[in-house]
Amino acid sequence: MNSSQPSGRPNRPEGELSTVPAALPWNARILTLYPAMFPGPLGQSLAGRALAEGRWSLTVVDIRDFARDKHRTVDDTPFGGGPGMVMRPDVLANALDATLADAEGEVGGQPLIYFSPRGRRLDQALVHEVKAAGGATLLCGRFEGVDERLLQARPVVEVSLGDFVLSGGEIAAYALLDAVVRLLPGVMGAEESGTEESFADGLLEYPQYTRPQEWGGLAVPDVLLSGHHEKIAAWRREMAEKITAERRPDLWESYRRRKPAGKN
Repeated sequence: MNSSQPSGRPNRPEGELSTVPAALPWNARILTLYPAMFPGPLGQSLAGRALAEGRWSLTVVDIRDFARDKHRTVDDTPFGGGPGMVMRPDVLANALDATLADAEGEVGGQPLIYFSPRGRRLDQALVHEVKAAGGATLLCGRFEGVDERLLQARPVVEVSLGDFVLSGGEIAAYALLDAVVRLLPGVMGAEESGTEESFADGLLEYPQYTRPQEWGGLAVPDVLLSGHHEKIAAWRREMAEKITAERRPDLWESYRRRKPAGKN
């Protein structure tokens, strides 16, 4: 996509992301009014080490750089009245088009995500889709949100972190990028870590234990000390199912419908 490309949404179902074979480094482009917020926590721990190692890349764009007036105005009052301010479509389009033009050749099939409470809920399935796309462009809104015409004129996928409202999209961007980066090859110490955790197969994770063997009058379950791998696996599956059924009946019902008949 570049500034000369005709505007309009591509012909794909709402909320569905294109996927292309991912190649290292996975690349992220963030458009924000607060560029100093990045990399922030993404510069620490697993994500920070992976960034330093070149396993993923990060480009941060200051939206105000694309304002046209001396005050660098990016918002205005809403038509029809109401509280707050709305981010201008012309400024945002300039920022998006310039950013994607600079990354031409890297962004084919990669989603353009705008964080919004009305968007598709961020879950592990969506995380895997974004990872598989090889990168993403993330638009972090502020104020009362962005002019609806921008969402109509560009191939935007709206994504929600949950049923609550944040001051802006930056926190949501942290969450999405952290969830994606940890799945990239070589980021986690044990490759199986990404397959044996909550949501990996539609269940919450089983309980975890480590040393000391007894603590606070509580002991580690005997099965985990048995060395019997099949019994351990069966216990972990049983606990994952039990916890999911108790705490997330929505996930449990979905898992139960998908579970092959007779599988324990």
